[in-house]
Amino acid sequence: MSSSIPSTLPDWPPALPQSQLDHLTTLALDYALSHGLIYRPPYPAGCSSPLSASSISAPISLFPSPFPKDLHSKALKIQEIYNELYARVTMDEEWLEEVVKACFWGVDGGDGFLRELWKGWKEVREKGIKQPLHLLLARSDYLVHQNSKDPLSIKQVEFNTISSSFGSLSEKVGGLHRYLAQQTSYFGASPHLKPENLPTNSPIKGLAKGLAEAHKAFGVAGSEILMVVQDGERNAFDQRWLEYELLEAHGIPSHRASLQTLTTASSLDSSTYQLLLTPPHSSQPVLISVVYYRAGYTPDDYSTSSLYTVRTKLELSTAIKCPTYALQLAGSKKVQQVLARPGVLEYFLPTASTVGGKVSPVSKGGKMYSKEEVDELRESFMGLWPLGDGGEESLEGERLVKESDGGEGFVLKPQREGGGNNVYNKDIGPFLEELEKKDRLLPSTEPPSKSAYILMSLITPPPHLSNILLRSVKPSPDQSPLEDHSADLKEVISELGVYGVALFGKGEVVYNDGKVGTLLRTKGRESDEGGVAVGFSVLDSVVLV
Repeated sequence: MSSSIPSTLPDWPPALPQSQLDHLTTLALDYALSHGLIYRPPYPAGCSSPLSASSISAPISLFPSPFPKDLHSKALKIQEIYNELYARVTMDEEWLEEVVKACFWGVDGGDGFLRELWKGWKEVREKGIKQPLHLLLARSDYLVHQNSKDPLSIKQVEFNTISSSFGSLSEKVGGLHRYLAQQTSYFGASPHLKPENLPTNSPIKGLAKGLAEAHKAFGVAGSEILMVVQDGERNAFDQRWLEYELLEAHGIPSHRASLQTLTTASSLDSSTYQLLLTPPHSSQPVLISVVYYRAGYTPDDYSTSSLYTVRTKLELSTAIKCPTYALQLAGSKKVQQVLARPGVLEYFLPTASTVGGKVSPVSKGGKMYSKEEVDELRESFMGLWPLGDGGEESLEGERLVKESDGGEGFVLKPQREGGGNNVYNKDIGPFLEELEKKDRLLPSTEPPSKSAYILMSLITPPPHLSNILLRSVKPSPDQSPLEDHSADLKEVISELGVYGVALFGKGEVVYNDGKVGTLLRTKGRESDEGGVAVGFSVLDSVVLV
């Protein structure tokens, strides 16, 4: 495969006169607004209502961004294996517990958020798991990596097991770029900008089918799906498209509620442990088949202890959770780091050449993969090291930080999702020193704070790529009504996310789809973080080169 992968990407975007760029921008914004590629606008100060009679275009790129065709195919190819891997990690409870507890052993030290999730998982196991099935709606994120001697490659940023968002809006932005190519041919600006290089992308169908498969497995007539959302959610439309697909393609109604609302609106049947939801518009409870989390991935979603309590209540029910506590813990950065150790992939994905070695109990009798397939997963890893546990790997990581002028060329990652949490390059050294100062106040029996982090080699994206990033902006008093967006030409980095769906439990994967669709997020090269919802990135699509 590598022989057809380029060593660099074309300079981008192609040059166009301002009049043509303005025309493309007008077409793009109208398409976005008319096709549901939208956000709710920021709320005025003091207002927390999630309802609004207006909308704005989601942040988008004007051009699709170049991505190597063979690397795009590889990312899609290995998603099914990644789904299987994380299913097996989740089902191997003993292994998972040992790994994640390394981040917070003790009472107060380490990662408090992971500890709370683990405590909920522990409580559910002690009281008895009522629903053995787990539903994974995943997204594996990659950057194109370039070094001086090898062809371009893809390297994994992270694997998301909770609230893998933007599938719906990603489908819409792909449609936008195909529309611009068909309507204008991008004015002949690049030979790459032709329909056959703009692949179709349908995450809405695949993600909704995963939810429908879980609903079907629940198997109780009249039950419905619950989507757990954040209060004041501005990205509701990305979620609504899944709601519409569930209803129109599968005949399954769904409901939206925040954790706070569920403290009073949800209940467990005392004998059957079925989860009942009383919607605000009705006094008649509804039986819930699937709990789909688009919240609960950050400590900010649990502002009071009662919200952890309601999360555990949902977990104790017979509803199928997407994700369960265990599956959310499996998506932690710590698990990603441990999977990169020699032999760990083969522990979960034994091949014909390794089957005689130590194998996870949940892998025995499961689907077999070839050594080449497992090696393709390993090739997507960057260097990963633990910190703070005193072992050889941890000491190696700390040595690398010191020898790299305080962390240049590395990123420090906590066990968090959603963007805005990482520490980069030379900021790492001073950050770790501050953690060490705080740790001096902790009892020696507590883990060091840096054990809540992993160290990862930075991926080096190709240079000379730019794009025009369109964002809606809040009008100012002296602004023309037509100037309601910004169009910034920036040098950019694009991150490819590949969606996957798996339904599994009792040592068996019963449904696995690795070709659900993709997401491309593009950000200014000066920005270390990459979240769309927190304002760092825009939604994009690929043009295959």
